[in-house]
This record gives sequence, structure tokens and C-alpha cells, in this order.
Amino acid sequence: MTHRFPIKEIALQAGLSTATIDRALNKRSHVSPQTQARVAAAISELEAQESQMSARGRRMFFDFVIEAPTRFSREVRQAAEQVVGQVSGASCRLRFVAQEMMSDIEITKILTRIAKRGSQGVCLKARDTAQVRGCVEMLHKAGIPVVTLVTDIRDAHRIAYVGLDNESAGQTAAYLTATALGDAHGTVLALRSNENFLGEEQRARAFAEKLSELCPNLRLVALSGGSGVHFETARLLSGAVGDLADICAVYSMGGGNRAVLDVLEQSGHDPTIYIAHDLDRDNRQLLSKGSVNFVLHHDLRLDMQNVLQALLHRHRLVAEGPRQPISSVQVITPMNVPPVHRD
Repeated sequence: MTHRFPIKEIALQAGLSTATIDRALNKRSHVSPQTQARVAAAISELEAQESQMSARGRRMFFDFVIEAPTRFSREVRQAAEQVVGQVSGASCRLRFVAQEMMSDIEITKILTRIAKRGSQGVCLKARDTAQVRGCVEMLHKAGIPVVTLVTDIRDAHRIAYVGLDNESAGQTAAYLTATALGDAHGTVLALRSNENFLGEEQRARAFAEKLSELCPNLRLVALSGGSGVHFETARLLSGAVGDLADICAVYSMGGGNRAVLDVLEQSGHDPTIYIAHDLDRDNRQLLSKGSVNFVLHHDLRLDMQNVLQALLHRHRLVAEGPRQPISSVQVITPMNVPPVHRD
């Protein structure tokens, strides 16, 4: 594995010990494939950021810890890497840990490791649990500011929430459903990836309240689980859909839409309206095929700008924090899909 960086530099970027980096670089025994991949990724990140490091300004390390399906965490990382070069007043390095599912034990280990090695800030997308709240408190006491992304953490010492207006998103989904169905009778599925994501809880509550007001004839069935992952989502829905009749609408808050659509088709259901979240690669394809009618979207690049702005403001490296950290809901149809940003 060729490189031109000091071992300490690679270790700091990868979040591993210098001894582990040395073993990986020299292809010694007892180095797992996952560790080799982390070292290779760290070197690639250093190479990508090298030109920026020549700029004047304080060097800042920011950690992104994301529990989400790979299709979404990939979008977050791409957006962050697109905007980090536009930051003035500091030279920012971004480190990412993303997993599709994280237990409380796993996320505690990750955030504890970050606290021990040091960081200038953490961008966190995680479940709202007692253990996660405790970890945010630990980071706060260590002087490491936390920004929550897309889904918030209750009663936590985070400096900002950045992301979608979740209550507005739920109300928008209810309005679109009501517009499509009117006074029809039938079943509406409201799907969450996990009951502990506060953002999805806010969407679900607002959706239920507004739908009950607009369409009292509809029956709302709420399901939670699957983490937006194909197999887990399919298993969850397969166990429930057999008892349901006349599914006329789906509001999918947590992803796994290919799995949802496959199960519905196999069960003989053909909803009139299907509303999803986030304009990732899968949802772009489902929109183009007409399998999904609407995607509730927000600008992740703006979110990443706001995350960095909030963290840099906390370190007094920029004069102002983000002016509008909560993103407006964009309703995307097959007719107005924005182009993919490749810069």
C-alpha cells in the first residue's frame, strides 16, 4: 500500500493506533480486511484533501457518525466532500463512520473512541436512546461540539440540529395523500425504519394528525423496523401485509422502498400513491419507473454547509452560525427531478 504520509497522520485520519497502521502498511499478520480497508480509505482521504491542506488556516478534524442505509450515507459523504473545499478560515478534514445498523454498544464504542483521540466536532445521525444521549453528554464534557443531522436527540447538549423540517414533511405527505385519494376508503401504510429515530417520529405524528383531519375515511396502519435495509424491511412487511386489505397509499419515511414495493406486488397490492424520502440513487430510479409518485427531498449540500458553519462558529473561526439550519421540504415528482451533482 503506497503512500507519502507519516504513520501518525494516517492513524489520526483512520482513528487507529500507529501500531495497527504499521502492521497494515507492511502487510503483517493479524490485520483484518476491514482494518486494511479503513487504512486504504484514510490514505485516499488524505490524498483528496492534500490540496486543501496547503491553504492557510487552522486545521480542523470533524467526524461524521451516520446510522443509515448505505445509499443515504453515501449521499451524505458525497455532499460533505463537495462543500468542504468551499470553507474559508480553516482547513477541514472529514472522517466518516457509517453503518446501516448500529447497536447502542457499537455507537458508544465509536463515540468513545472519538472522544479519546480528539475531534473538533461530530456530525451525528443516530437513534434517540438513553445511551446515545449519554454519549453526546460525554462529548460535550470533552469539549467536542455535536451537530445532529436529519434526526435530533432529545435533551442533549448538541449545538444545532441540521436537516429536514420533519413535521412539515409529515404534513406535506398527508396533503399529497389527501389530494390523490379524496374521500376514498382504504388503508394507508406509514412505514418507519426504527421507532427510536426522533425525526421519523416527528414525521409520523404530523402525518397521522393531518391525515385524520383531511381524510377521516382512511385507516392508518403504522409499522416500524427494518432500518431501511432491503432484507429486514421485506421481512417486517411480509409478516404484516397479509392481514391488510385495500392498501391505497404508502408513506415510507425510512427507506427500503424496493423491498416494500416487491412485497406489495407479491401480495397483490397496488397503492394509488407512494411517497418516499430522500433523492438517493434508488429513489431516482423508482421515480423514473413510476413506482414512486413523490419524493420528499431536502438539499444535503446545504445541510453540510450548515453543519460545517455551526462547528466553525463554535470554534470562533467564522463570525456567524447557519442562518437557516432546518431545510424546507421539496416535493420531487418524475417531472422535476434535479440533476445529480458531480462536482
